[in-house]
Amino acid sequence: MTIETDVGMTRQESARQWVLTLARYREPSTWRSVFELAVTLVPFVFLWGLAWVAMDVSPWLSLAIAVLNGGFLVRIFIIQHDCGHASYLHNRTAQDWLGRVLGVLTLTPYDVWKRTHAIHHQHHGNLDHRGIGDVMTLTVEEYRARSVWGRMTYRLYRHPVVLFVLGPSYLFILQNRLPFGLMRSGWRYWISAMGTNAFIAIVVGLILWLGGLMPLLLIYIPTSVIGATIGVWLFYVQHQFEETHWEKSKDWQVHDAALEGSSHYQLPAPLQWITGNIGVHHVHHLYSRIPFYRLTEVLRDHRALAEAQKLSIRESLVCVKLNLWDEKTRKLVSFREARQVYGLA
Repeated sequence: MTIETDVGMTRQESARQWVLTLARYREPSTWRSVFELAVTLVPFVFLWGLAWVAMDVSPWLSLAIAVLNGGFLVRIFIIQHDCGHASYLHNRTAQDWLGRVLGVLTLTPYDVWKRTHAIHHQHHGNLDHRGIGDVMTLTVEEYRARSVWGRMTYRLYRHPVVLFVLGPSYLFILQNRLPFGLMRSGWRYWISAMGTNAFIAIVVGLILWLGGLMPLLLIYIPTSVIGATIGVWLFYVQHQFEETHWEKSKDWQVHDAALEGSSHYQLPAPLQWITGNIGVHHVHHLYSRIPFYRLTEVLRDHRALAEAQKLSIRESLVCVKLNLWDEKTRKLVSFREARQVYGLA
């Protein structure tokens, strides 16, 4: 499917031109950035305190508040995400240190994530550069070439329970404790991981000292797990949809991959706010220097982008069953479809 742009070009022809158009949205507003930080951190801290007080009333009430607070943790991650793209503040040093502080809350070592996420942006949609900062995706032919054991492990990896239940906790609670993907890339990433771990340990120690084990079990862990789960789901549907974009290096182009390989996840206004407009992902990938709070300006001013790559909540649920990239039809397909068309087990 092609969509006509504001200047009458098809989407494929205009991807690079959009970059020039979007450049005027890149400048952050200091007061707006401070405001967005305040309306995110203040409710997060308030709900944390409310959940703590609620333990004396009912552990279930405390747990429910902690689960709700997972949404604000997602928003904190979005701010950290913008810091990593140098789109949140004019002062790079202040921006990086803000990202590092927020990384303690999100359980994400900032400098490690910043580098791996940059790799994701640099190579997203390139079949010859997979493995860092993405959801592992095999082509039909790669799956066919695997052994029985190899197919089983891939099917297990792509199972919804692994991807959306076990995976988020493993990623944020365990994997992020080491600079995976950058283990041999220098001391900076080890300092980032170990420094974040040290401050997380201090936070956990204070919780145990002040309130014992229950605040950890009822508030800290549930908030972190819910935030991680929402984050992984959002990342998944932003790139794992039927008509996404994958190419071999010789045919791959970064702007085409950004526009065609990233969805426009349409959420109700409250959910769009709590997720920091990250659903406007096709615009974000086209120009990652745009602050999250300006992404809606782009959709307001450019109808072609507002209508492109739209994915509803109902449609996103169907994406869970898509597992393999079919290079012939240029679509993500399910294991069942691959079995029916190609006779794969």
